[in-house]
Amino acid sequence: MTDAAQSPSSATLPATDADLARAVALLKAGELVAFPTETVYGLGADAANAAAVAKIFAAKGRPADHPVIVHLPCSQAMENWAQDIPALAWELAEYFWPGPLTLILKRQSWVPDAVTGGQDTVGLRVPGHPLALALLRAFAAAGGSGGVAGPSANRFGRISPTAACHVQEELGDRVAMILDGGECPVGIESTIVDLSSGQPRLLRPGHIRPDQLEAVMGVPLALPEHLRNADVPRVSGALAAHYAPRTRLTLVASAALQAEVLRAGGQPMAVYAWSCTAPVGLPEGVAWVSAPATPDAYAHDLYAALRRLDGLGVAQLLIETPPPGSAWSAIHDRLGRAACGAGADKDET
Repeated sequence: MTDAAQSPSSATLPATDADLARAVALLKAGELVAFPTETVYGLGADAANAAAVAKIFAAKGRPADHPVIVHLPCSQAMENWAQDIPALAWELAEYFWPGPLTLILKRQSWVPDAVTGGQDTVGLRVPGHPLALALLRAFAAAGGSGGVAGPSANRFGRISPTAACHVQEELGDRVAMILDGGECPVGIESTIVDLSSGQPRLLRPGHIRPDQLEAVMGVPLALPEHLRNADVPRVSGALAAHYAPRTRLTLVASAALQAEVLRAGGQPMAVYAWSCTAPVGLPEGVAWVSAPATPDAYAHDLYAALRRLDGLGVAQLLIETPPPGSAWSAIHDRLGRAACGAGADKDET
C-alpha cells in the first residue's frame, strides 16, 4: 500500500487488513482509491456517490459524457444496478466472472448520470484480482453501495497503468490512496459486451475472445466492424485516440520494419518488434526492444513497454504490426488507438 504523496517501492507489499479498512473508509468518505484489477489499475470511487464519481473525472480530465464501469463484489449485485437483466447476462457472469468481462445492461433509475454518462445503460463487471475483490467485499460489508466506479487510473487518453508506480506517475496526489497489488496479470482492459437490446454486441475487444463468448451464449456476437454506423452505447476506451504515449507512434508491417529503420538514418527512435531482431548496421540512436511473440504475453507487457519507450526521449516509436487473428484483435485495437492519439501533449489534463 502507498499513500499518493509517497513514491511506491519497487517491491510490492501485500495489503493488510488495516490497508483495506482505510481504503473502505476513504471510499465511504467520497475519496478516490486506486486499486489493482487483473486488467489494469482502476481509479475507484463510490459509484452511488455522484460527487465522488465527479472527482474521478476531475482527476483524469475525463469528458463528462464518458461513462465509467462499476465494479461489483459478486454477480448477484447486478440486480442493484441493472434492470431487465437478460438470461444471457447471468450465463456470461456465471462463466466469466470474476474476470475481464464488462456487461452493458439497462440501468436502474437511481444510478447516477455521472456513472452512465447520462445514458440509460450501465457497465458492470466483477474483477478477478484478489485484492480488488477483497476491497469490493469489504466496502459492501461496511454498508457501502456495493459498487465502485473504476476507470483506468491515468489521465484521460494516456497509457493505462499496470503497476502501482504508474498510478503514482500519472496522478500523484490526485488520489488519496493507492492499493499496491503488483503487476496486473492480463494487462489490457476488459472485453465489453452490450446486452441492453437485441443481439449481443462486442463494443470493445479484450482478453476474452468473441469465439469464447459465443461458445457460452450459443448465439452470434455482432463485432465492432459491423457496428460502425449503429446506435450503440458509449463505453470506455472506444474513442479513436486512446492509450496514447506522448511520442509519435507508427505501426509498421513486419516485412518493412528493418528497411524502415535503416532508411530513417540517424533519427532517434525506439523499435518494438515481435518477429525479428535488430538488423546489422543498426543506426546509432535507435533502441531496439524485443516484444513477446504470443498474444497473452504481449498484452501483459504492452502498456509497461509503451511507458518505457515513451520515456526514452526519442523522436518516434516504430511498433511492428502484430499478427492477424482473433487472439490478437484486442492488441490491434489498443495499438491503433494509441497511434491515433500519440504525439499530443496531454499534460494539461
